Amino acid sequence: MRVVAAMSGGVDSAVAAARMLDAGHEVVGVHLALSQSAATLRESARGCCTIEDAGDARRVADQLGIPFYVWDMAQRFKRDVVDDFVAEYAAGRTPNPCLRCNERIKFAALLDKAVALGFDAVATGHYARIVDTPDGRRELHRAADPAKDQSYVLGVLDAAQLARAFFPLGDTLKPQVREEAADRGFYVARKPDSHDICFIADGDTRGWLAGALGERPGEIVDTDGVVVGEHRGAFAYTVGQRRGLGLDRPAPDGEPRYVVEVRAAANQVVVGTADLLGVNAITGDHARWCGPAPAGVVRVGAQVRAHGEEVPARARAQGDRVEVRLSGRVRGVAPGQSVVLYEGTRVVGSATIASARLERASSRVHNT
Repeated sequence: MRVVAAMSGGVDSAVAAARMLDAGHEVVGVHLALSQSAATLRESARGCCTIEDAGDARRVADQLGIPFYVWDMAQRFKRDVVDDFVAEYAAGRTPNPCLRCNERIKFAALLDKAVALGFDAVATGHYARIVDTPDGRRELHRAADPAKDQSYVLGVLDAAQLARAFFPLGDTLKPQVREEAADRGFYVARKPDSHDICFIADGDTRGWLAGALGERPGEIVDTDGVVVGEHRGAFAYTVGQRRGLGLDRPAPDGEPRYVVEVRAAANQVVVGTADLLGVNAITGDHARWCGPAPAGVVRVGAQVRAHGEEVPARARAQGDRVEVRLSGRVRGVAPGQSVVLYEGTRVVGSATIASARLERASSRVHNT
């Protein structure tokens, strides 16, 4: 099989490429140039896809004896991931750029180009497992290493994309991957992992958004509409946030206050007590299914953050929307985040959270 190994320059993608080669595939290494100013991004261990990373990826490819190319996807990354990120925050939502990158870049733009060039599949260093079923389907499952599991950010992949995807590290713990890289003599064996948002290298999301959107002073109000403070941009706040509110005075009851709503149109941030954060019902749109869409009401596990806990739930698909009823309250669920649904370790699919609310016990997700 002819395989493109997506090589970020890190230890995970290096070992993934090596394993695909060991499995007998014809492997070509590809590094994605995603930044229009790559030389300026590497300020810490946070960034990725820099010139430095491209050099590290090339060095591994040379050690493996495989062809290596850099594919420039900076314009598409800016349009489909960075601009989307800015637009979502400007609209008062909290996006996950890693999901969008996987959906629109690594398993759309990259995979489409690879197939057009005659390749059969793409392999990445993500921590997730693909299970082949007896009837010929491919399922996406959680990784063996729960601390590194990335199935959440891969929940946007559909069946056609899974059919052409390989995740060679899914059955391996991260320390074992580093040990294997060292045994293979890879320079990147001890290279720190990138984390947070790759295009915000210093980790200051609020400052980065202020630079992209400009300061937009407005009011911080309580749930009664009383002004309790000021902000410099509602885009800098997300539901569930407690730190950095800079309120002029404490709540009358002395309880800590949290962001409970971001009203982008009015440029207001609403704060309230912790009891207002708990929700048990989610409406999601832009549903993506990793196989056939579920029929009727199904029992699932629901996860609303990349490293959040899975909560028992019931879900019902309705076209490109899904209604999810959680078994208990979950705090800090923000529009724009993704809800990923599981059946055991299998990823059923995902949706972008349009709204979240607290429903009475008598309200149920049901067939209509």
